[in-house]
This record gives sequence, structure tokens and C-alpha cells, in this order.
Amino acid sequence: MNNYEYSVTINQIIKEFSLEQIYLPENGGEDIIYKNEVNRPGLPLAGFFEKFEHERPQIIGMAEHEYALRMTDEQRREAFEKFCQAKPVCVIFTSSLEVFPEAIEAAKKYSCPILRTSDRSSAFTAALIAYLNVQLAPRITRHGVFVEVYGEGILILGDSGVGKSETAIELVKRGHRLIADDAVEIKKVSAKTLVGSAPEIIRHYVELRGIGIVDVRRIFGMGAVKETEKVDLVINLEPWQEGKFYERLGMDTEHTEIMGIQIPSITVPVRPGRNLAIILEIAAMNNRQKKMGYNTAIEFNKKLMGMQDNDLDR
Repeated sequence: MNNYEYSVTINQIIKEFSLEQIYLPENGGEDIIYKNEVNRPGLPLAGFFEKFEHERPQIIGMAEHEYALRMTDEQRREAFEKFCQAKPVCVIFTSSLEVFPEAIEAAKKYSCPILRTSDRSSAFTAALIAYLNVQLAPRITRHGVFVEVYGEGILILGDSGVGKSETAIELVKRGHRLIADDAVEIKKVSAKTLVGSAPEIIRHYVELRGIGIVDVRRIFGMGAVKETEKVDLVINLEPWQEGKFYERLGMDTEHTEIMGIQIPSITVPVRPGRNLAIILEIAAMNNRQKKMGYNTAIEFNKKLMGMQDNDLDR
């Protein structure tokens, strides 16, 4: 039994990549994959099984296929016998390569799924790893709203009733897209990247106090929603507190840690008369500028210091 919390089935991979089923044992489609890595089994086909990880999908491309093609029938039968006996979770032939009869014979003997794709090895391997990274990623659920504004994924946090959902609806009306309301599922897909989405049961819905549940996709159209987005910025909404210092120049960049990754964040005080949708649009564009190497606050400070130096020289 593995200790991994998330997994995908062979059937899910078959459906996602439209794989051809050369041989699939009874209930073999329910076998699970819980590692986001794949293997090119050149060495196992040559008889070397030290460090062989049978939990990984095994990709047989042109190099492995050509190697097996140069074997005699008996050598090939023995190679695939030992290979399938090692119980790989599945074997995928790429580039529409011919599947050897000896491979099918061994697969049936040891209940090893054999699949095939027309994609080339490099492209398929990259796509499969990317898919597994997302599906098997560690994740948490945060109470908040997640929207895409000018291509930036903005996670809006704050106490209940502060106006997160109302702000999201206003942003949707202005042409931006809703990803999640109330509960945001955040996956860590790499050492530097978080991706947010909505739990399936509440996807595309927003709760507005006094109105109830609203289906954003049906009211505003398919262009108003999105399935997933990278988390680029965290905005904390809080009621305006008199006497509290709020950043006015933006010289200091705050961060919020989520699953060990530091995400840029800002705190926006909320009070009547403030148009939060416009503020979030500006925040998104400003964050995008910073990622491209331009920081307005720093440039402004340089100009200010330059003016002071000129005054001192006079």
C-alpha cells in the first residue's frame, strides 16, 4: 500500500490522451498511478532491473522499439517476459509503433496494460508528466475567491461578509473571469507554482447575500469563467481601521506563504465609496509590471531622490 494521498487511474489517462487500448486486463483500467514520473525502459529490456520503478508508466519510443526489433524472436520473448513479470503499472507505445506479439503475449500472462498513442515520445512524455503533476499535486483548500484579471490569478482573502463575492461579480461584469468562490482548491504543481481551481460541486457558482446562489456561467456566458489559473497575487480585504498604517507608496513588497511558496500580497482596506473592482484591476496590472521588471514605487523614489540631489547641488 502506498502512502500517497492522490492518484489517477489508467482509465483517466486513457480518456485524457485518447490512448488506444492494445491490451487492458479485466478491471485493469482501475489500476492507479500515484507517481508523477515516467520511465523509458531501455535498460529493463536489456535485462537490468536494479532500481526499476514499476509504479511509473513505461514509455516505449523509437529507440526502445528499434532495440527490441533487432533481437531474435526468442530474445524478444524473453525480454518482454521478464519486463512484464516486473509488473509495470502500464506500458505505452508512442508514434503508433507496432506492438510486438511477444509483448502482448507477456502482457496477457502477467496482466500488464499495453496502450498506444500516435504522439511522439518527447511530446507525449512532457504532456503526461504535466498532467500527472497537476492531478497528483499536494493541495489545500482556502476560504476565499479566485479570479483572473488581465491574465493574473488573484486570490482574494478576507473575513466573511467583507465583500469578496460582490467584488468578483463586479470584475466579471468588467470582462474578467471567475475561477472559484467561497472555497479555492490550491495545488502545488512545482517548487515555484501554485494553481487554483474550484471544487467541482461549486464550480461557476457565486453566493451573494440577499440574492442567493448565482450561476455565473449561465448569466454572463462561458467567457466569464475559467477552470484553473496560476496564483500570482494574494489580496487581503479588511474593514478600514482608523489609525492603522496602510502602504501608500508600495516600496515594501509583502508576501503570503502558501504551501511553502511565497506569493506577493497586498492588504486593501474596505470602506463605503471605494471601488474594489478598479483597485484590483490596478493591482493586477501593477503586479504584472513588477514581474516584467518595472516597479513604479522604486522608479518614483529614484526621481524623488534625483530632485533632492539637484536641489542640494544648487
